[in-house]
Amino acid sequence: MINRVILIVLDSVGVGELPDAKKYGDEGSDTLDNISKYVGGLRLPNLERMGLGLIEGVTEINKTENPIGSYGRSNEKSAGKDTTTGHWEISGLILDKPFPTYPNGFPDEIILKFEEAIGTKILGNKPASGTKIIEELGEEHIKTGYPIVYTSADSVFQIAAHEDVIPVKELYKMCKIARGILTGNHNVGRVIARPFIGEPGNFTRTARRKDFALKPPGKTILDIIKDISLDVLAVGKIEDIFAGKGITESIHTKDNMDGVDRTIQFMKEKNKGLIFTNLVDFDMKYGHRNDPVAYGNALKEFDDRLPEILESMNKDDVLIITADHGCDPTTESTDHSREYIPILVYGEMIKKGVNIGTRKTYADIGATILDMLNIGDINTGTSFADLILK
Repeated sequence: MINRVILIVLDSVGVGELPDAKKYGDEGSDTLDNISKYVGGLRLPNLERMGLGLIEGVTEINKTENPIGSYGRSNEKSAGKDTTTGHWEISGLILDKPFPTYPNGFPDEIILKFEEAIGTKILGNKPASGTKIIEELGEEHIKTGYPIVYTSADSVFQIAAHEDVIPVKELYKMCKIARGILTGNHNVGRVIARPFIGEPGNFTRTARRKDFALKPPGKTILDIIKDISLDVLAVGKIEDIFAGKGITESIHTKDNMDGVDRTIQFMKEKNKGLIFTNLVDFDMKYGHRNDPVAYGNALKEFDDRLPEILESMNKDDVLIITADHGCDPTTESTDHSREYIPILVYGEMIKKGVNIGTRKTYADIGATILDMLNIGDINTGTSFADLILK
């Protein structure tokens, strides 16, 4: 019997454009393979052993003859290509309509309400890279005290503020105010606090970022697992993505390696149910900043830690490694890309070398987790447990 699943989301590590990528302006996006081409061959020996190079469509990663895990990929059924949509679909919620986006900035009706509620003007109000907009407006922000509001191609309302100008607690309060305003047709996926420090010409974002996400509109696998008194342990921004819903314990992380450390820490404790980890650096630090070399190095860093994760597994554990969307750093766009996500599954009770093919929805992952834990089902996904369990 399987008592625990460790689900690790490598944020934005997509494995090729989806059939509808053109609709999203993402033709040619292929995060993993394009990084490998760019760096002259990306070598990830431990992920390769699990079957990464054998996934359909992956051409630039070494193929192993004797994979230790099962492998495949998944289509996305929901509309959209953002973090919230991807994680929610993995957990069993499929969205018919994408969250609203603002390619021309937020309308006056939103900005005026927000300014009135916080008692001050704002700067920005346009799509931008988070690092570039603080370079552009950071000095003016320090002089005026006005918060910087910006968005991206994703459904986000982001507020950047220097920690010495607007204390982090006050920034979080502003985010909660924005979350209350952004309803109805303006129900964005996430409001994000983006604190930074430093001087003009040398600003740095801090680790005290916080996401204020919508509550999932229905039951997820997290709720189902928690409802029968099993553990749902969230690592990284999982708690934010699910607005705390269905989670029994959570811990935020500083970076990818801290996320791996915290995951292993949970694995070494006595718990049953689900450990759900998001490793965000691939997306936040490298994908959005179009830095394929650093992205490739981050993948190598994770690959180097993978044996440690495998050694920490119990006999009745299953490890699933996947993603939530793409964010190809080799394309002109700095935004997420509409891509297949990889699925790698490993454990003593998992067959080796089974190709689960191309799944129709990310929700198959959630359905499989519930099936393996023997605790019910979701109607939105189809379990592939019968294909891979010994």
